[in-house]
Amino acid sequence: MPSPFPGMNPYLERESVWSTFRAMFITQTHFHIQAQLPNRYVGQLGNRTYTTEPPLERRSLDVPDVEKCYPLLIRDLETDQVVTVVELLSPVNKYPGAHRERYLSIRSEILRSRTHFVEIDILRGGPRMPPDDLPTCDYCALASRIEERPRAGVWPWRLRDPMPLVPIPLKAGDADAQLNLKVVIDHVYDVGGYEDYIYSGPPEPRLAPDDMTWAAQFLPAAKS
Repeated sequence: MPSPFPGMNPYLERESVWSTFRAMFITQTHFHIQAQLPNRYVGQLGNRTYTTEPPLERRSLDVPDVEKCYPLLIRDLETDQVVTVVELLSPVNKYPGAHRERYLSIRSEILRSRTHFVEIDILRGGPRMPPDDLPTCDYCALASRIEERPRAGVWPWRLRDPMPLVPIPLKAGDADAQLNLKVVIDHVYDVGGYEDYIYSGPPEPRLAPDDMTWAAQFLPAAKS
């Protein structure tokens, strides 16, 4: 069953849901894009680990929180060159602190390289990434093409809006792949069984009252 929301499902942003959802989302994005790539390209998942302080109630256990973030790398098989990096942001990337600074440093390095860069932010919480002149939005996607830098394509949208198709640029002469965010989210929602448990509490961050009223119409029966 697809997600009932016309755009992003705010219940998937809950802390207890996000980590597993993110891993499934980037894996399905890999499959979704790989199916569109010419034979000379292959998609691969990278690996980046963040260690954070556990919540106060868990610190007595002395167990750090470890979050693995998997950027999607699109590689040219003929040259072994990484052509495009696709990033899906997590809270550790967005909120101020050492991990955000680390991510911004990696991001800046990519933007100075000969690699296309695509960044997907489907989290309402936390400050936006640059550029700083974005219109007011809940979610945002960015595609930075080598040949157009420092300009980049930006797709901001609100909770009630449908999600955009995000271009995934490849080498000159090859047509873009297209990331259909709604198709990917619907598949992950279905195979992850999210309908059965994510509606047991409110969205995180909390929605404004009028948005909560709007969202209620999409909740499965007996979960509103």
